[in-house]
Amino acid sequence: MGKDVIIALDFDSREKTLAFLDQFTEEKPFVKIGMELYYAEGPAVVREIKARGHKVFLDLKLHDIPNTVKKAMAVLSGLDVDMTNLHAAGTKAMMEAALEGLTRPDGTRPLLIAVTQLTSTSQERMEADLLIDKPLDQVVMHYAKCAAEAGLAGVVCSPLEAGKVHEACGGGFVTVTPGVRFADGEVGDQVRVTTPAKAKELGSDYIVVGRPITQAADPVAAYRRCVAEFVG
Repeated sequence: MGKDVIIALDFDSREKTLAFLDQFTEEKPFVKIGMELYYAEGPAVVREIKARGHKVFLDLKLHDIPNTVKKAMAVLSGLDVDMTNLHAAGTKAMMEAALEGLTRPDGTRPLLIAVTQLTSTSQERMEADLLIDKPLDQVVMHYAKCAAEAGLAGVVCSPLEAGKVHEACGGGFVTVTPGVRFADGEVGDQVRVTTPAKAKELGSDYIVVGRPITQAADPVAAYRRCVAEFVG
């Protein structure tokens, strides 16, 4: 599997999103459409960006009872995205139902990955707010193993956990890692972060990069720097 940089399109309108993408005249970056853009513009913006030739990771993090998630995934499968996700905390039953719903009649489906713990979650927050007192690494590995047992393609995790996930679930189990910042950049609200070069070293398959690219003075140059550091 080739490594790739996914740009998080954290915009609140179609206009801002397309103005950003218009700057890329040579590349067609893999992009992530999250809650902000999807809730603002709906499925139409997903279709439009796909029609422009971009791969799309639809990042909606579904988490509900199995039947509801199954039905939602069946709808999302019609958008022809390349990757989508849910929360591993929804249980194996929910993940299995999601996979069933996402699979099209011809047997194809987007990559389905599970969020383990968000990169904004620290050990202290997990213990105080979620009443989970196990070590964070252990929780992430447990969630990853549950996702693998449910038949999912991989997980969203911190780059710091990518290598351990591969050890636990196999090299073919995909790790999609946000929390990536340039060494000379701002960390923002992320807690478990690293650089593109370090993420490559640690075994991330895909890195998700938002503000370091979208808010750069020259987004195309920032994207190319990311690709150079991560893909080589």
